[in-house]
Amino acid sequence: MLPPPRGARARRAEHGTRGFDRVDRKLFQRARKLINKVPVNSATSLLLTGRIQRRNVRFTTPEVSDKASEVSEFAERRALVNISSGRSRARPTVVALLACALAVAGTVAVLTNTATAQTTAVLAAAAAVEDEGADCAVPALPDAGSLPTNAKLPDPFTRIDGTRISTIADWRCRREEIKKQAEKYVYGTKPAPPANVTGTVSSTNITVNVTDNGRSASFSASVSLPSGTGPFPVVVVYGGFADTATIRAAGAAVINYDPYSVGKEGTGRANKQGAFYTLYGSTSTTGLLQAWGWGVSRIIDVIAKSNGSILRADATGVTGCSRFGKGAFVAGVFDQRIALTMPIESGSAGVPIFRGIPGEGAQSLSSAYGEQPWLGDAFGSFTSAPGRLPVDTHEMVAMVAPRGLFIMDNPHIANLGPKSGSVAALGGAEVYKALGAGSNITYWSDVANGNHCANRPEWTTPLQQNIRKFLLKTGNDPGSIRIASKALGNLAEWRTWTTPTLTGGGGPTTPPPTGEPTTPPPTGEPTTPPPAGGSCSASITPGTVWGDRYNTSVTVTGSSTWTVTVAITAPQRVSTTWSGTFAWSGGGNTMTVRPNGSGNTFGFTTMTNGNSSARPRITSCTAS
Repeated sequence: MLPPPRGARARRAEHGTRGFDRVDRKLFQRARKLINKVPVNSATSLLLTGRIQRRNVRFTTPEVSDKASEVSEFAERRALVNISSGRSRARPTVVALLACALAVAGTVAVLTNTATAQTTAVLAAAAAVEDEGADCAVPALPDAGSLPTNAKLPDPFTRIDGTRISTIADWRCRREEIKKQAEKYVYGTKPAPPANVTGTVSSTNITVNVTDNGRSASFSASVSLPSGTGPFPVVVVYGGFADTATIRAAGAAVINYDPYSVGKEGTGRANKQGAFYTLYGSTSTTGLLQAWGWGVSRIIDVIAKSNGSILRADATGVTGCSRFGKGAFVAGVFDQRIALTMPIESGSAGVPIFRGIPGEGAQSLSSAYGEQPWLGDAFGSFTSAPGRLPVDTHEMVAMVAPRGLFIMDNPHIANLGPKSGSVAALGGAEVYKALGAGSNITYWSDVANGNHCANRPEWTTPLQQNIRKFLLKTGNDPGSIRIASKALGNLAEWRTWTTPTLTGGGGPTTPPPTGEPTTPPPTGEPTTPPPAGGSCSASITPGTVWGDRYNTSVTVTGSSTWTVTVAITAPQRVSTTWSGTFAWSGGGNTMTVRPNGSGNTFGFTTMTNGNSSARPRITSCTAS
């Protein structure tokens, strides 16, 4: 542990500011020596957090250029260090708050996620489809027995063929590679969206009916609405284990989802049961976590096909604790329509990196694999050799990016693997930052109460903030990383890769003068008025254009109860929607929109995916 300042006369820090405590010269020099050890770009500043003898201590130095881009431990775990991005300047300043383990309990490392100016415009909204990369070509994956061993975390930025991605647009297909690897080796396959999904949505209940491969299955869940007038954003709560009072008070509805209706526990791997296995077979190699997430996806399908007067499919969150935290995490990883993913104390088979679990004293991988068929059957090959996995959970965290992610952890229960959980969050946060969405991830293990799955006051405010930001769209609070000192993992020990600067797709560094393009976009709209049906008509207004995407708004006249069909030219894909209830067909190229109570103008963002000339076309407008 760091000793308290003594010996040399305390002095005010070099280049310090008024109002901060003074630092002993030796302690200052020790911290500067650490800063001088590792490289950083000139736009980075270091933040050491904590207290020394119940005092906050700050010192600064201008000698930062080409110093450390990432440090997660200081002086052999005696103090905690993280970084926050600052504005680039000729002689940037390091601002450090020293943390000492002698401080009061609950010392934390805090990482403020501030996106760089180059990538601040990346959108955080959920996608319009379950898997945006479904059309990406993924190389054939080797059998488990031929995989090499790698003790370090795989590089999320390196493709299967060994090349690294260089643009933000590259992430879409790189993410698909990770998805396929996660399915094959970890969770089992999540089937493509079923042939037919129907159901009902009421103020108290939702029913789901699925038909696929000639088989049918059904399940239901209860609904609890907040006060006010809908349609409401909604959080799917696994098993009721979450702070549902805060969720509803924040303005979101709650769906109390029983995952056991979709995949039962206690059945063994050769006789899996529940709605998922009724459709895909009791001997399916897909594990329960993936099956449960499939159920959440089908709930979203039903909401999307409803009239949009009660719940909003474009503002969906998911949460759960313990085994249900594992399930909530997997649901958010594999369905890009989920705007906010909030796993709580998920433990082994959840957020914590597989490679870190054996050395931390958490529930062993063999125990997690054998306790219930949570993981896919194929994972049995890796329970004693996680280093042979070509993926790890930091990449599952990355698969959620740039959508909202709020990971809640418990540092007081080693069996949950909280140190490995913090490494997964820090590793995944590198992808968030590379995509310009560093402020969209929160990891919080700084809690006083050690009881498992307790509702904790420390999480109330960030829970409210995340709901406002990602579901209600009324806030923009930045995420943060708050790691308890007793459960702080060191990402530097686990990676050999660096985080690239991804180009082309972060949006403009400053907003355009108006919501219109600075140059007229190519237009695919007809020169005659768009098609009309019944007594309504719909007209397109082009919006802002970026290098890899563009905005479009559609205004409907003649009726307040309408259905508009929009054609999207492949390979373009809609990534963000607002002010309507949206559904897709034709492989994602036909979009059907209905009102959701937000008026008669809706909008969406379309990713060009290499085709910059095509634009959406209205094919019909029908009044009902």
